[in-house]
Amino acid sequence: MAALSAEDLTGIETALAAGRKPKVQFTESAGQIAGQIGQVVALTDRAVSDDFVVVKFGRDELPFSPGDLRIAPRGATAPVKKAPEPEPVVPPGPEFMIDKPVPERPAPAPRTPVEAPVKAEATAPAPRKAAAKPAKAKPGPSLTVTLAYGEGEWTVAAQQGAKALARPYVIRPVEALKIVSLVDVPGVQEAVEQIMAAERAEAQAQAERLRAELAEVEARLAELSS
Repeated sequence: MAALSAEDLTGIETALAAGRKPKVQFTESAGQIAGQIGQVVALTDRAVSDDFVVVKFGRDELPFSPGDLRIAPRGATAPVKKAPEPEPVVPPGPEFMIDKPVPERPAPAPRTPVEAPVKAEATAPAPRKAAAKPAKAKPGPSLTVTLAYGEGEWTVAAQQGAKALARPYVIRPVEALKIVSLVDVPGVQEAVEQIMAAERAEAQAQAERLRAELAEVEARLAELSS
């Protein structure tokens, strides 16, 4: 049967457009696969290559020229090639050593004693590099909080480095006592309590004087009213 003609290619193109995959048979020009059956899955551009007929053969899809193919006859099956039978392997017979002279083995060469070189000086270990010291973190500016007492008033001030965060401002004696109670420093709280006691005594004395003056003023007012 001849190779694919122009009419055969037109029929294949029509079958592909209809969703079918026409069967073709490889010719002798295809080589070892001559006589095998494949399916045309596509036709590529004929102007690009002469091998424009894409045939699915087994799991592969390979391009062929029309001269490598022909329309497969109905009921055609690929010829099965029988593998050549392996030649029987004859095991070699026993080798007779009666007439063969025994070869003489050459005497071993005398061994030359090899002396290992002795190192005269021990290699000093390489000096270890000193571990790099971790860089010290740069300290931040100092913070100073001052609690002061003078002229009968308690004041608090705060300063960070050379910058004044809070200028001295007056606080109540009770607040000063609370601040000192948070700092467990021997003698400080006792000193503050002594100052508080002295201020309390002075205020009490002043209150008594004012009460006496007020009583005197009220008695005079009563005399004037009568």
